[in-house]
Amino acid sequence: MILLNNFCNNLANKINILIEFYNFNHMNDQQPLNNLLPDIRKKALKRVKKRSPHESAASWSGDDLLYSGPGRSIFIVLPTPGCAWALAGSGGCSMCSYIADSPLEEVSSEELVEIFKGEFQRHIQNQEITGPTAIKIFVSGSFLNEEEIPKEARREIFGIINEYDDVEEVVVESRPEYVSEEVLRDCCQLIPDKIFEVAMGLESANDDIRLQRINKGFTLEDFQKSMDIINKLKSDFKVQGKVYLLVKPVLTSEGEAIEDGVKSAQYAAEIGVGRVAFCPSTIHKGTLMELLWRRGSYQPPWIWSTLEIIRRVRESVNIPVIMDTAGFGTRRGPYNCKKCNSKLKDLIIKTNINQTIPEEVECDCKNKWVADVEFSDVTRSTTNLIKNR
Repeated sequence: MILLNNFCNNLANKINILIEFYNFNHMNDQQPLNNLLPDIRKKALKRVKKRSPHESAASWSGDDLLYSGPGRSIFIVLPTPGCAWALAGSGGCSMCSYIADSPLEEVSSEELVEIFKGEFQRHIQNQEITGPTAIKIFVSGSFLNEEEIPKEARREIFGIINEYDDVEEVVVESRPEYVSEEVLRDCCQLIPDKIFEVAMGLESANDDIRLQRINKGFTLEDFQKSMDIINKLKSDFKVQGKVYLLVKPVLTSEGEAIEDGVKSAQYAAEIGVGRVAFCPSTIHKGTLMELLWRRGSYQPPWIWSTLEIIRRVRESVNIPVIMDTAGFGTRRGPYNCKKCNSKLKDLIIKTNINQTIPEEVECDCKNKWVADVEFSDVTRSTTNLIKNR
């Protein structure tokens, strides 16, 4: 009875927040995201500690799922001037702070290649490349944008990678506007016997969610055009498209986040995407998501929700589906309770490799998640952002 009373009291309090949410979505042009985000981005960039290109570089390696099965991936982060979208007048995406990892200055082709060689050789010295291996190159922006990674650097880096027969895949990230037939042909010809995968942050197949809540800056039609190019080249090269899907953007309820994740993955599979990687929201510093979270108006998804998504998606699509577990069980990441956080994280990591459907798990906190999903359209929270400007 006490728990029921507490829930009812909480529900009553949330009704007032629901009214505020309605007002947010029906107010005039005083506070759309494209007015808020540039200001938030400018303030965040002022707090970024200046680092040299070499200090901004990073790398790590670990077990991973390749197209051929279980293997190893080497991840290398190269320093670039930063994501063009984040640095534009748009302010970038509402959840992303990767621009803070960039040196925010032009980096020459020679220096980029030197940094790549250093990071790559360090991993080879620690563990020789034997067996199925993927090289994943991140740039906190778009690898295919030649303002970030010049063509000369791209060609030399790919030439180095092509010398290693056991490297089966080369994966880069890019926004769809930089995906062109000319650039893809150039990349594929440099690594003709390897899979070249372009990973794009679609985030959601719903234009309203992607444009209005994430501020991604491209439509589903734009993304489709990039996939059309990739699909066209599959007859000539081992080229694939991959999508990142964001689990629970801002202003999205728990129930809506689950449904959008499932539908978005199904859409991706239908149009020829080779792999799907879900990225459950974590709170990055200097973002709109952090601002809402600090005001009690946003929470990352339940870990239960991520399990529900991968169960439903793996039952309905025939391509690899990965659920990222970064931030699980932390204050700023997906969370259930102290009893089951670690257990469920380990379960998801295991099923990411073998692509099985996670087993059913029970915990005392599961009923709270069920209630949250059931009443999430009523209890979702927001805040009046006018006072935050």
